Amino acid sequence: MSGLSQNLDQNTSDEELVNLSLRDKEKFYYLMKRYEPKILRYIRRMTNVSREEAEDILQDIFIKLYRNLLAFDHNLKFSSWIYRIAHNEIINHYHKNKARFKTLGVNLNNDDVFYLNEKMSDHDDVEARFISRENARNIGKVLEKLPQKYREVLVLRYLEEKKYDEISDILRKPPGTVATLLNRAKSKFKKIAVQKIFR
Repeated sequence: MSGLSQNLDQNTSDEELVNLSLRDKEKFYYLMKRYEPKILRYIRRMTNVSREEAEDILQDIFIKLYRNLLAFDHNLKFSSWIYRIAHNEIINHYHKNKARFKTLGVNLNNDDVFYLNEKMSDHDDVEARFISRENARNIGKVLEKLPQKYREVLVLRYLEEKKYDEISDILRKPPGTVATLLNRAKSKFKKIAVQKIFR
């Protein structure tokens, strides 16, 4: 890789890469390289599809991204915009394949589970008994019982580590609505977790 390529890869902002890609389509490769692992991980966290199918969704996201580069709103962070496209593509994929999937499901690795476990825990005894390291494997099961809108805000906030304003841009909802969704998601998560303990 040439020095110029390394500079593009490491030091160029997303927004500059968008502008460069509009002038030279080969520069789009650098946007893809930068976001491919993040978006693939997000797809896997938000669905229970195979890796091959996740990669197909990823390809569709990048095709849509490339076709719509001219429409990029520079008032948004590019990362929020690509996550918005990914969010929409995941929903579209689910609607196209409803016959095969009852829900979008979740696919969390151990690191995701333990991290979410820490974020969702508090000092309430009943919750702490469920949301403990030993029971962390059950977090995925509880998440699957949540409505999609709640599951998504939890993943975006705690696993993708998005700020409220970024989640607002991704989901096209006011920040206040995002805060409400997140509070309700946590509340419903804990309620389901408690029911699971005493079932």
